Amino acid sequence: MSHTGDKTFKCDLCDASFAQRNDLKRHMMTHTGEKSFKCALCDAAFNATYDLKQHATTHVGEKPFKCDPCDVILSGKTALKNHMMTHTGEKPFQCDQCDAAFSQKCNLKYHIMTHTGEKPFHCDICEATFSQKSNLKCHIRAHTGEKPFKCALCDAAFSHTSNLKRHVATHSGEKSFTCDLCDTTLSHKSSLKDHVMTHTGEKPFQCDICDAAFSQKSSLKGHIRTHTGEKPFKCDLCDADFSRKCNLKSHMMTHTGEKPFKCDLCDATFSLKSTLKYHVMTHTGEKPFQCDICSAAFRLKSNLKSHMMTHTGEAQQV
Repeated sequence: MSHTGDKTFKCDLCDASFAQRNDLKRHMMTHTGEKSFKCALCDAAFNATYDLKQHATTHVGEKPFKCDPCDVILSGKTALKNHMMTHTGEKPFQCDQCDAAFSQKCNLKYHIMTHTGEKPFHCDICEATFSQKSNLKCHIRAHTGEKPFKCALCDAAFSHTSNLKRHVATHSGEKSFTCDLCDTTLSHKSSLKDHVMTHTGEKPFQCDICDAAFSQKSSLKGHIRTHTGEKPFKCDLCDADFSRKCNLKSHMMTHTGEKPFKCDLCDATFSLKSTLKYHVMTHTGEKPFQCDICSAAFRLKSNLKSHMMTHTGEAQQV
């Protein structure tokens, strides 16, 4: 063991240097990918005995490391150290290419890939690639249909923890994320992000087949089905099928007779929010769809489209 602090053992593949030969040997495994310490109970493998020892506690349920500021207990000293940063707000790992900073080195590593475009994790079933192994694991569930995250309050199940968390908020009614531009409150941060785009007009998700663009990735996915003709959402009560889940949900109301959307100005009720929106215009007189050729204006886009044919001379299809 070196007492002088000299780091005489240098890595030939990077600038790292170490005071002990064993530390250099362990470091080299990060380049070669070698993981010679294997768990006897599962397929996990590690490049250090300490990591294997910490992993073994996950099988027996042992969690000897307790956080003093809160009641969380963890199975490893490193996990406790990382957890403590959630209390202190410390983010020692900073990106050299932008202002982002992280509490864990692995998160910085994944972030760097957003700059380089590197996606080393490949799906064996399709051509999808990912920058994080966890994202690949979640993606695989789209193929297998596995939904391991179950709601304790209803029968709903999800393929990702974030989706479960968002769903649970629908039970509590909690909406802690408020839009700074209007009075809208939402139950999830990602929902707020999508909502803000309705103010900014930002539509980052573009269709490769046509010029359509959308503010949400899910909307683009539903739009793509209008090109492919795919309609995976099927009605259990009739032969109807739909390209979007929300359309199936609206269709189901034609069977149940449910009309949850009520007009504040009269007694009319509707099964679709969009239908209520158009109905309210009969009270306000609003006609947002205007003809570019004459002064005509309409409540419905379909009516404007029919009107335009009077200018073009195009015959309407019956």
